[in-house]
Amino acid sequence: MDDHAMELSSNGSPVKTTPPMMTRLEMALRFLKLGSIGFGGGVAVIALMEQECVRRRTCVETEEFLHGVGLGQILGPFAVNTAFFIGYRMFGLGGALLAQAAFLAPSVSLVIGLSWLYFSFNQIPSLQGALAGLAPVVIALILSAAWSMGRKSIQSTVAIALLLVAVGGSLARINPVWILAIAGVVGYLLKLDRSRSRGQAAYLILPLPLLIKGLPHTLSAALPATSTLMTVGLLTLAMGFLKVGVVFFGGGFVLIPVLHQQLVTQLGWLTPQEFIDGVAISQLTPGPMAVLATFTGYRMAGIAGALVATVALFLPATLLMWGISHFYQQLRQVTAVKDFLAGVNPVVVGLILAAAIALAPSSLHWERPLSLVLGAIALVLFTRFKWHPAFVLAIGALTGTLASAWI
Repeated sequence: MDDHAMELSSNGSPVKTTPPMMTRLEMALRFLKLGSIGFGGGVAVIALMEQECVRRRTCVETEEFLHGVGLGQILGPFAVNTAFFIGYRMFGLGGALLAQAAFLAPSVSLVIGLSWLYFSFNQIPSLQGALAGLAPVVIALILSAAWSMGRKSIQSTVAIALLLVAVGGSLARINPVWILAIAGVVGYLLKLDRSRSRGQAAYLILPLPLLIKGLPHTLSAALPATSTLMTVGLLTLAMGFLKVGVVFFGGGFVLIPVLHQQLVTQLGWLTPQEFIDGVAISQLTPGPMAVLATFTGYRMAGIAGALVATVALFLPATLLMWGISHFYQQLRQVTAVKDFLAGVNPVVVGLILAAAIALAPSSLHWERPLSLVLGAIALVLFTRFKWHPAFVLAIGALTGTLASAWI
């Protein structure tokens, strides 16, 4: 297949259209870069992706990008799913898998290296200062994304009302899926898409899913418990993480209780302390929380186990995104769907703001004013001077390393 952008024909199959703004290799390098600097996860990574793939290089249109993020929330980590969606829209299934693999490669490689250090020397490299400096920058990055989207989608009294409901509902720990569903119904009933200005983009991006409830708290115990002093076969390892992958709703920290029950309580593949340390190691990488699977796989079967566990965990979400991406062009043309998405637009901004509010207390500290100053400077650099996030994140990490006692 030539390096051409992919559209979908009437039967949903990819067809060639106009050439994209980059080749497959350039796309892979772009996602490799995003996977290397995407500290903060969730909405922070999506903000980076939007700058790189929409504003700087038109991999997909704004509307397509944001729809892909929203659809990617159904199962698994939505940043990884969005990378798959963009790759598919550009180069079909091969491009989707390439984008996804390139995006995950830095985090998976780093976790394997840190896992080797941990299990060889029983210690985690000290990077807490750098992480402390990154945290305020991440909050600023999320707020700048909300500002950029809000300027286009909050333009009426109804939109303001929906935004306020979204902020309040999210902070009250109401499942964001219900908030979005209700907003979509409002949009459908009021025919909001047909009442908007013709040039206004439709936004569909779900927030950092830290507050999503309703995950299954039990998994079927199909595999026998195993001592952490023993290794397991790759097939057994794959089956264990496939089971988690099919209930991997919400992503982020929502995955922790599911993995704890499966890996510690049921299977005994990790001790409680190893599990806690594995969570800490996953936070030292720019990738999703799901790279905890990589840590566990390494513990049980070395590098091969790390790769098998990672692939198995992401496989269910990847298959679902394949189907969504394949039929996306047909779904987006339905008038009812357009109205539904128009109702979601302002709610999305409210949910992103609520995510920033929920995360701020752990990143911005009144007793350590340097964190507030760093966050404010980062916000100005993002919104006023349009600095690239990589440079601002580097400043935050350096500041945290040099002045960890004040941040």
